[in-house]
Amino acid sequence: MVSMHQAGGGITLATAKPFIAGGLMLAIGLLAIDDRGLGRWLTAARPQTAPGCEKIVQSNSQLSREQLAQLLVVPERDPKENVRKIVAEPYCSLPQLQVRSGVVSEREAYPMAWDPSVQLVILYENDEYAGYRFRFQ
Repeated sequence: MVSMHQAGGGITLATAKPFIAGGLMLAIGLLAIDDRGLGRWLTAARPQTAPGCEKIVQSNSQLSREQLAQLLVVPERDPKENVRKIVAEPYCSLPQLQVRSGVVSEREAYPMAWDPSVQLVILYENDEYAGYRFRFQ
C-alpha cells in the first residue's frame, strides 16, 4: 500500500480513494442530469455549420445593425457588388434554387451580430440583388 504522509497527520491513498471515487460519481451524475449543458459546451468547442449551408465562406462573418440598416435601403436589381460593399463576405452560401422560371438564384446567409440564431439570407439573380428574408434557427 502506498501512503502519503504529511507532518502532523497523514492522508493515505487508501483513505483518499473513496473521496476520489465519490467525486467522479458526483461529476458523472451531474453530467447525466445536465446533458444539455454538456451538449452546448461540446458544440461551442467545435465549429458549427448552419443547417442548409452548402459551403462556409467566412466563419466569423456577422451582420451588424448598421449594415442591416444600410442593406434595407438598397433597391432591387442593384449590382451584387454594391451589396457586397455593405455586407462583405457572407458566413455561408446556400444551395442555388429557381425562384422564377428559367432563372437560377444564388443565396448567401449572414448571422446577426446580436443574435446569431437569426440569419439574413440575401438572394441574387444574374449578379443582381433580388431581395432578402430572415431565417430563424
